[in-house]
Amino acid sequence: MKIYIIGAGPGDPDLITVKGLRILQEADVVLYTDSLVNEELIARAKPGAEVLQSAGMSLEEMVAIMTDRVKAGKLVARVHTGDPAVFGAIMEQKALLAKEGISCEIIPGVSSVFAAAAAVGAELTIPELTQTLILTRAEGRTPVPDREQLKELASHHCTIALFLSATLTKKVVRELTEAGWRPDTPVAVVQRATWPDQLIVRTTLEKLDEDMRTNGIRSHAMILAGWALDPNIHEKDEYRSKLYDKTFTHGYRKGVKE
Repeated sequence: MKIYIIGAGPGDPDLITVKGLRILQEADVVLYTDSLVNEELIARAKPGAEVLQSAGMSLEEMVAIMTDRVKAGKLVARVHTGDPAVFGAIMEQKALLAKEGISCEIIPGVSSVFAAAAAVGAELTIPELTQTLILTRAEGRTPVPDREQLKELASHHCTIALFLSATLTKKVVRELTEAGWRPDTPVAVVQRATWPDQLIVRTTLEKLDEDMRTNGIRSHAMILAGWALDPNIHEKDEYRSKLYDKTFTHGYRKGVKE
């Protein structure tokens, strides 16, 4: 007995994987996060499927429904926004389902962090500038481990992607500043990436809180920060990769000297 946990992607219904869409269209029961997953995607479920919204349910209610339907011989698809592995709250579902003898097959999806990067045309790992991307969130009502405080992570001065932090921008600015980030560090905020009402705000660390407030952004926003977000980075030749450098030899091409 098993259920499928499907990553629906960031919003655009066409950004689900081929396998995810196939399972969605075969499922007898579809349980989805209605506050985040596009209704246009859920409308692609097969005719007659039982479609249930989970935003108003507790963990126990969701698991009880999935358990009941699986034990009745139904194919169950649990549809999450983005990719289930990142802030997807799937571990607790898997734990309770396992007690019922039910396993989970996870089908990955496009995370909002990569949808946001695509929206602003950014490469988050620039050679000679930054080769590390940290996915995290600012500490709010839900605590983060002491060793993962934003100030500590920011000390690496790499690219940072902040989930679930749109209402905590004062804290974000303070902690990055205390970690030594320059006030003019580029920041890009993408609200509702890939949705028809997508909003992009390009700003700097010192202006982040003001610009978030001015644009009324308090939810469904990805904050990307670091010098990889410099909109003029592509003009700087010193950050070119070795991969396509004609003087660089690798397994598929012999380099030539200038």
